[in-house]
Amino acid sequence: MAFPTIASVTAQRSVKDLRLGETGTICCLKDPEMALKLLEMGCIPGTQVTLNGRAPLGCPITLHVDGEYTLSLRVSEAATIMLKE
Repeated sequence: MAFPTIASVTAQRSVKDLRLGETGTICCLKDPEMALKLLEMGCIPGTQVTLNGRAPLGCPITLHVDGEYTLSLRVSEAATIMLKE
């Protein structure tokens, strides 16, 4: 059984790793079952997202998607949206 190296773990960031006000560009979607739902909500590779806020207990989070609208997601959903470096 192979384990990911430290370099590969730190190289991949997801939307859940963004800090408030930080912007990232979507690279890909990690979970094929969740991908269709996220694509329908506008989480398309190449789209810029900015973390707007977090609920007091951390979930859900709100994203500003491509300067167009605000989207609310569970942290588990945000963890499947990978960002470009």
